[in-house]
Amino acid sequence: MKHPVIPKSALQFLKNLSKNNDRDWFAKNKTKYEAAHAALKIFKDAVGKEMEKYDNIEKVKLHRIYRDVRFSKNKLPYKKSFSGSLSRATNLLRGGYYWHIEPGGNSIVGGGFWGPNAADLKRIRQHIAFDDQPLRKILKSAKFKKHFGSLQGEQLKTAPRGFEKDHPAVDLLRYKQLYAFRTFTDAEVLDEQFLPELVKTFLALRPYFDYMSEILTTDLNGVPLYD
Repeated sequence: MKHPVIPKSALQFLKNLSKNNDRDWFAKNKTKYEAAHAALKIFKDAVGKEMEKYDNIEKVKLHRIYRDVRFSKNKLPYKKSFSGSLSRATNLLRGGYYWHIEPGGNSIVGGGFWGPNAADLKRIRQHIAFDDQPLRKILKSAKFKKHFGSLQGEQLKTAPRGFEKDHPAVDLLRYKQLYAFRTFTDAEVLDEQFLPELVKTFLALRPYFDYMSEILTTDLNGVPLYD
């Protein structure tokens, strides 16, 4: 059975949009956008259906191409990409999957914790400070390094408040965001094997998500925080 593919016309639309990011051009090319959007919706649904075989997925989204410019200095009305996300269900399953299609080798697949709330970030840091080896083992694993290279995300310049600057795990404690992404070329995105490769990439995050789910749902003594 063939997998849904990203059509070349969708990438071409995005290329043209990046050069003509205004409402008049978009209106004149609305039918091309609608065709690309319809293809991406089919792709999004197929990704969700495939991931439901391996994880408890709560929501599968295809994000809007329209930018919210109300509080942004960048007033361009449209994103130059198509993207989607998958949310895991219940408080016991943490981490989110994300994919982003953008021409020029800028497509990415991965996920993690883009903006953890203060309570979650504090709990993550407390567990890392207590014992950083479980996380280091995951980040050093062959599968994680093959797909993502290393953990990514914005970091503090020094140790966060409440932690020693010379703590042996300070390199991990400094993270404010904790995610991992893999990049894809345009040729890889257009290939019929892109969808299964995307799913493989998501599944390579599971050991990381399982670890994060455990530490975010238990205290330092391993006592569950949720029923």
